[in-house]
Amino acid sequence: MANNPGARKAIRKIEARTEVNKARRSRVRTYLRKFQEALAAGDAAVAKAAFVEAQSELMRAVSKGVVHKNTGSRKVSRLAAQLKKLSAA
Repeated sequence: MANNPGARKAIRKIEARTEVNKARRSRVRTYLRKFQEALAAGDAAVAKAAFVEAQSELMRAVSKGVVHKNTGSRKVSRLAAQLKKLSAA
């Protein structure tokens, strides 16, 4: 348990940051789910719009430090491949 003022403050800051990051991560997952649903429906136009939103949200999470840069890039790359596959079919 934290015994000095600096450690107590650090705990408060960590809790606040955790809440913000949890919300950001949840937001990213929501956009990824919307993209997957659009893919499942087979509608290329809706999937393209969902892809743009998901990519934007993922990169925002990367810039905020919620997701590692390489993880964000990998996910975007895989989403783009799925979209390309749908468009080609």
